Amino acid sequence: MRETAEASLTQPSELAELATLYDIYGPLLKETQKAIFEAYVQDNLSLSEISAEFEMTRQGAYDTINRSRKKLREYDEKLGLREKYARILELIDTADMDDINRTKLRDMIENVL
Repeated sequence: MRETAEASLTQPSELAELATLYDIYGPLLKETQKAIFEAYVQDNLSLSEISAEFEMTRQGAYDTINRSRKKLREYDEKLGLREKYARILELIDTADMDDINRTKLRDMIENVL
């Protein structure tokens, strides 16, 4: 099972989802979790590179990333902000307004979130 979980961490769709969840819920993670998670998802460092940079074992790096991934998903399940954000953008896209105002409104909302 560990191989499957680790393999899924390298899938582009998984990384895109994690990056989105991190953008929304990242501030709720501990500082060390944030740094390691950013190194993996945003900086695209390998587990070996992370373990060397943070002076930990490769297994420790994997465990931290996996715990962070689970936490981000738990936050999203409980708070549902990703779905609410998507719904807001959908409503903007279908609102009766010109493209200039639609773009301005989307930009304002994206800057807030």
